[in-house]
Amino acid sequence: MKAQVSIIMGSTSDWEVMKKAANQLNEFQIPFEINALSAHRTPEAVEQFASNAADKGIKVIIAGAGMAAHLCGVIAAMTTIPVIGVPISASLEGLDALLAIVQMPPGIPVATVAINGAQNAAILAAQIIATGDDKLAAKLGEFKSNLKQKIVKANKDLEEHTFEYRVIT
Repeated sequence: MKAQVSIIMGSTSDWEVMKKAANQLNEFQIPFEINALSAHRTPEAVEQFASNAADKGIKVIIAGAGMAAHLCGVIAAMTTIPVIGVPISASLEGLDALLAIVQMPPGIPVATVAINGAQNAAILAAQIIATGDDKLAAKLGEFKSNLKQKIVKANKDLEEHTFEYRVIT
């Protein structure tokens, strides 16, 4: 089994957020790898990773970083593989990381999800891979249908709460 997605984080302190991506990829049965690489403390390792990711069969990179959040853009600058940035709330409630990731210069795109949105990053990675994988596309269709059913059930459950002046439409 070869990894199709690489989950990269600036340090293991980001794991609590990034493991949501790992859990979601695991649920979709997409092989993935996990590494801690720092754009500031291990720049050579980041360059080696990004330069070799395509040759390893990686199709999407999910990069999570907090504070200065340079990791996502540095990786994107060194590969043609799609990079999904996960801004992590490490300071300033994650706004600094969000702005650092979305403000990439022309030619260095990084798809960006919500602050601490690692699960959505995994779903987006799955959707990218599913453009060439009918089996995965079917799994995603089932996943989205289940999301719909959860809301339908939630509304049904809310009907059990009765109030004298409540109108059910």
